[in-house]
Amino acid sequence: MPTGNISPTTARPARGIVLLAGVLAATLLFTAGCRRDMYDQPKYDAYDPSTFFKDGSSSRQQIDGTVARGDLEADSLYYTGKIDGKDADVFPFAVDRELLELGRERYLIYCSPCHGRAGDGRGMVVRRGFSPPPTFHSEYLYKKPVGHLYNVITHGYGAMYSYAARVPVRHRWAITAYIRAMQYSRQASPDDLTPDEQKFLASPPPAGQTPSNSDEHRASSAEAAK
Repeated sequence: MPTGNISPTTARPARGIVLLAGVLAATLLFTAGCRRDMYDQPKYDAYDPSTFFKDGSSSRQQIDGTVARGDLEADSLYYTGKIDGKDADVFPFAVDRELLELGRERYLIYCSPCHGRAGDGRGMVVRRGFSPPPTFHSEYLYKKPVGHLYNVITHGYGAMYSYAARVPVRHRWAITAYIRAMQYSRQASPDDLTPDEQKFLASPPPAGQTPSNSDEHRASSAEAAK
């Protein structure tokens, strides 16, 4: 006859139900504490409008009389290429072979497609129909101060756009130095060179070296002799 005792077989399903209910309760408590505030933050994306500010823009202008960290730019010659508002004819630091090598590398990457590897304005895109820039070896540009070349790189000129966002300040000066070296190579006298350098320039370029590469090498050698 049945008794009031619960058999082990009957107790197992009961314990399973209680355990499942406990898990469900814990899950409900856990999910109730989860919110999407970290994902859906009350913030503005770039250029979003705002009704909070009078000008209707969420992007704020720099406060007058303040300077952002890292944007002091106290060295006017270094950052602007100017002295007393005029294009400077001096570099903000010493020009050495290391700087010229950096300038050559950056020039070949950013400038040679239009200006050509030798600075003659016959770059690859020009040979494919783009309007040619002036040669760096004209008397007009040869007489321009280095600050002018730096500012053209920084702000652009004519069809050339600004490279300020692509080329750091020191690299712009390095490119300027390399351009000046190329210009000097066309104007220098053999008497400016050592006997060993004169012998090097008199020898034919190595096999496989293009005339443009040869001109660049001569430019670096001439500037080093200077």
